[in-house]
Order: sequence, then C-alpha cells, then structure tokens
Amino acid sequence: MSDHPHQLPDKELEIHDPLAESFPASLMGRFLFWLAVAFSLYQISIAAHVIDLPSQVMRAVHVGFLMALGYPLLAIAKGFSPVARAICYVLAAAAVAVAAYQWIEYNPLLFRAGDPNTMDIVMGCIAIVTVFVAAWMLMGPALPIICGIFLAYAFFGQYAPGAMQTRGYAFEQVIEQLAYGTEGIYGIPTYVSATYIFLFILFGSFLEKAGMIKLFTDVSLGLVGHRMGGAAKVSVLSSGLMGTISGSGVANVVTTGQFTIPLMKRFGYRSAFAGGVEATSSMGGQIMPPVMGAVAFIMAETLGVQYVEVVKAALIPAILYFAGAFWMVHLEAGKRNLRGLSKEEQPSARKALKEGWYLILPLGVLVWLLFSGYTPLFAGTIGLALTGMLIMGTSLALGLPSTVLRVVFWMILGIAASGFFAYGVMALVWVVLALIAACAIWKGGRETLGVCRDSLADGAKTALPVGIACALVGVIIGVMTLTGGANTFGQFIVKVGQNSLFLSLVLTMITCIILGMGIPTIPNYIITSSIAGPALLDLGVPLIVSHMFVFYFGILADLTPPVALACFAAAPIAKENGLKISMEAVKVAAAGFVVPYMAVYTPALMLQDGGDLATMIGYWPAVAYVIFKALLALSLWGAAVIGWLWRPLAVWERALAMIAAFTLVAALPLTDEIGFALVAAFAGVMWLRRDRVVKA
Repeated sequence: MSDHPHQLPDKELEIHDPLAESFPASLMGRFLFWLAVAFSLYQISIAAHVIDLPSQVMRAVHVGFLMALGYPLLAIAKGFSPVARAICYVLAAAAVAVAAYQWIEYNPLLFRAGDPNTMDIVMGCIAIVTVFVAAWMLMGPALPIICGIFLAYAFFGQYAPGAMQTRGYAFEQVIEQLAYGTEGIYGIPTYVSATYIFLFILFGSFLEKAGMIKLFTDVSLGLVGHRMGGAAKVSVLSSGLMGTISGSGVANVVTTGQFTIPLMKRFGYRSAFAGGVEATSSMGGQIMPPVMGAVAFIMAETLGVQYVEVVKAALIPAILYFAGAFWMVHLEAGKRNLRGLSKEEQPSARKALKEGWYLILPLGVLVWLLFSGYTPLFAGTIGLALTGMLIMGTSLALGLPSTVLRVVFWMILGIAASGFFAYGVMALVWVVLALIAACAIWKGGRETLGVCRDSLADGAKTALPVGIACALVGVIIGVMTLTGGANTFGQFIVKVGQNSLFLSLVLTMITCIILGMGIPTIPNYIITSSIAGPALLDLGVPLIVSHMFVFYFGILADLTPPVALACFAAAPIAKENGLKISMEAVKVAAAGFVVPYMAVYTPALMLQDGGDLATMIGYWPAVAYVIFKALLALSLWGAAVIGWLWRPLAVWERALAMIAAFTLVAALPLTDEIGFALVAAFAGVMWLRRDRVVKA
C-alpha cells in the first residue's frame, strides 16, 4: 500500500478502472497524453464559445475524441497483443473518420434526412459498432448486452409477442435513427457529456490537483475526528465534501478511502463495516449538489427544467442520506466503545481552512452562479477558469518579494476576474492567457503550468467512461423513440399502481437495482427514467420526484449485492470480501432506501408542491413535518439495525424500533398515527429499562 494517504496503487485501482494507470512512458503514451490535453482544450473552447460548431457536429467530434483516446489507452492498459492492439488503432481511426464525415457532410446529411445513401449507412454502422466495442472493453459486457437487446428489438420487434410487437423497421431506418440526428448515440446524454459533464470533471480534476482532497480531509478530521467513532465520521464528511466536486462514487472510494478505511480499522472498526461506510459515503457524493454525479445535468435537460430546480429537489434528501450514515457510524462506535482521535493526531480545521480557504472560492462562485440562474455550462466555465487562475496566481504570488506586493497582486487579479460580469467568459480567457504567459517566464511558474497541463490530460481520461456510456445508452433512447417500447412496461407499472402505488414503487426499485448491476449510474438513470419515469408520473408522482426515485436506486445498485461495484472497489483497501462490505453498506445506506419512498408520498421532502399533507397544513409546515418524520424514522432504523441506543438492545426492542420506523415512511391513512404511537412506546421502553444492560 502506498505511503501517501491519497494515492492508490495502480494495480488495485485497475481492478475497477482499466484506465487508472497513468499515460504510458512511451512515444504512443506521450502522443495520447497530448491528445488528451487537446481534447480538454477543445471542450473548454466549445464551452467558452471560442469555437462554435453546430450541435450535431460538436457531439460527433466529442465522441470521435472519446474513441481516439479510449481505444489506444485501453489496448495498452489491458496488455493486448500487437494484432489486437492494431485492431484497436483501426477502430479508433474509423471512429475519427465518422466524426470527420459528420462534420464534412453536415449540410448534405440534413438534406438527405429520411433517405440516407450507402456511405451514410456504412458510416452509421461504423459509429454504432465502435461505440459498442469501446463500452465492452471499458465497462464489461453488462451495458453493451442490454443495449444490444434493445437494438435487436428495433430490428426484430415485429416478431415479439403480444403488446411488445412493433410494426417492423427497415435496416436503413434503424441505422439512421441511431447514428444521425439527436435521438441516438448523439442524443441528450452525449450532448450533456460534451458540455456540462466534461467541464465539471475538469473542474474537479483541477481542484484535486490544487489540494482539495487534503483540505476536505483535514477539515473533516479537525471537526469530527476527536468524537466517538471519529474515524468513520471523517469518512462520511470528507466523502460528502468530495462528492460536491467529483460526483463519482468509485473515484471517491479509491481516493478518500485510501486514507479513511485504514484509519477506521486502526480505531477498531471491522474491515467490512469500514469498507461499507466509505462505499456508502462515496456513492452519496452522486446525490450531493452541485455536481451530483453529472446526472443532475442530464435530468435538467430531459425534464426541460432549470438545473437549480433539480438541485433544490436533491438538497434535503442528500443531507438526510449523510445524516443517516453519520448516525449509523455513531451507533456502531457506541456499541463497540470506539473512541476518537487524540489531540496529537488531530489536525486543526481552522488551520486547514486558513491555509486552503482560497480553494473553496471557485466552488462557492460555482454554487452562487448556479443558484442565480446562470446556465451550468456558463457556471462551470467560470468555475474552471477561476480554479486555473487560483493555481497559477498562487504560484506567481509566492514569487513576489513582499506581503504588500502579494496583496496588490491578488487585488488586481480579483478585479480582472470580476470582468466576466460585464464582458462575459472572454474576459476570463484573456486573464488566464496573461497568467499563462507570466508563469511561462520563470521556473516555479513553469512547474505550475505543468500541473495545469496534467490536470487537462487527467480530466480527459477521467471523462472517457462517462462519455462512452452516454454515447452507448443513446442506442436505448433511440430505440425507445422509434418503437415506443417504453409505453408497454410503463402501462404494466401503472396497472399495478392502480391497485397499490407501493407495489409499483417496489417494482420500479427492483428494476433500477437489477439494471444497475454492473452499469454506471448515468446510463442506469437514463434507462430507468425513460421506462419507469412516465409511468410513475401517470400514477400522480411529481415529475422530478419520479426521476429522483429511479436515480436514487440506480446509485444504490452500486451498494447492493451481488455486483456492488463501489463495495468491491473498497475491498482491496479494506482487505475484506466485497460481498461482506456490501451487506454492511446496505445497512449504513438506510436513508437511501427510505427517503425516496417518503418523497413520493410527501413531495414536500424534495421541496416540490403537491401531496395531501401540503394541502392540509400548508407547504412549509409540510416540509418541516416530513423532515422531522424522516429523521425520526432514520434514527429508529439505525437503532434497529445496529442494535444499540445508549445500551445494547434486545431483539424485541429492535423489532419495535424497526416497525415504528417502517410505519413512519408511508404517508397512508393512520400510518403516521400508528408510527408515532410506536415511537412513544419505544421511548417509554427505553426510559423504563434505561439501567438494564442487554446482550446484543
């Protein structure tokens, strides 16, 4: 294991990410490195409108870059034979040719819409094949097989039984649907990947290079490290904070987990529980605003709502999720009498903030811009530019001879940066170019430029899995649009829901978890929301709530057996079986299973209008009431699962707590009344038996 707390050995990380290894130290490796830098610069230029291309061309070039960079990197990382490696290079070149064809033939393709020629069909087939193969190499067979089933349905749906039967579609029609236009592999997911997602991944990459991981970890240690079970609370807090900038569950596990899991084990937590806490906390980063695993951007585009509306809906559930995880580790620590860190081991949160407070500025500006109504693309561009300015500005300021000059320098830089309010993104572009020129003059600045260059390359490499998944999942959207196949499954859910909304929700949850086995969160959300989202809407569930419901359970699929990708990512660090970690993670993530159901019955939990309770007592009283009820349910669920609340609990006491928690979840007639009565009974039992010690 690496001595550095944030550095995961390549071999461990490669188990979960074949692109984890650095760019190879070879001529091809250097070429791919600079290709990755060029990819990032292209995306920044698109975001800043330095380069303006038609949307279709922009998406095609994005996918072309993904293929050109992904195939050679995967071939090298997997140690392919020379022949297999040559095939990968051919596939990469073919994918680049597709992007060039889309660009060169853009206008003729518009005129030929509905009547593609032979070359259009050939290029379309190449586009589909290269995306399928790249996804299989990168993510394994699960997602390509599911997408392949949908593709087969487009070709052979006329032979399907019953309601699933289609009228049948010509080969040319299917290829045109999937490989051209904006409803196939160049659909909304690819558009979002080519704009918001890539930009925010770069933003996180720059912040990580600047030292944000260390800042979050030190602040977390300083705030909660000394408390009971402080090591695990550090994991919850630091992973939640990291989620605000990375939004990647597995990436969080293998970065913060490299430090927090050994720390938890050192202070007495079981290996499986330590891994479960880190996996749960890291996956929670995908529901933590503002980034939210990039799904927030896709959700906003899909629903046609402002991004801030999605963030508003996610905020309270995200806080409840982490509060639930925090409570679970507190109870586990109490049960096993696990103490916190000593004063000598605990860094100062105040000192960490004093030294690294400036790193929070870009994140603060980003959040402010998003909540002020600016588009995510504009906010992300500004945030990225400010982060680059801070990194380069800090390097230049350190080279100045006096404190006065440093203060003057930062004042001038701050005034120049504020120019984007009056002159837009181009004002920041000129400031960044000036800083690059200044850094290029002296040695310390050139080293800083090297860090920025590496951030560009790493960001592009990090974006590959998300981008390729977004392109492939467009096949499903294209087939759904062509055939209307989502209606059949949706009608089934609606039919079940007419008798029991709860059963419909359970069916949807199971579908999300099954589809999520081995499939990344973004394609899982896109698939399930396109199938189940409209059905839940027909059952009276508000639009954003229905999409959040499937999003949550898509995330929890990475914690539930048997696949549990986040848990298996934690396994080599915790030195424990991934399935054991998964079982612990499911317990710690209780809030993730409870909150979506509560939001369906009481939409006020996601700050949405609607629901009988809001009609009866008013909107804000309903919000306060359902938050109180959720916290109460999570508290009881934690006590029931862990078996401890100030003292070990008997089996019947745990059962009473679990039944009380369950009745508080569903806002059905009399369930709240029964739930509060059971809560009162449980509280009475705890009071009467307060001096009794029971074997757990």
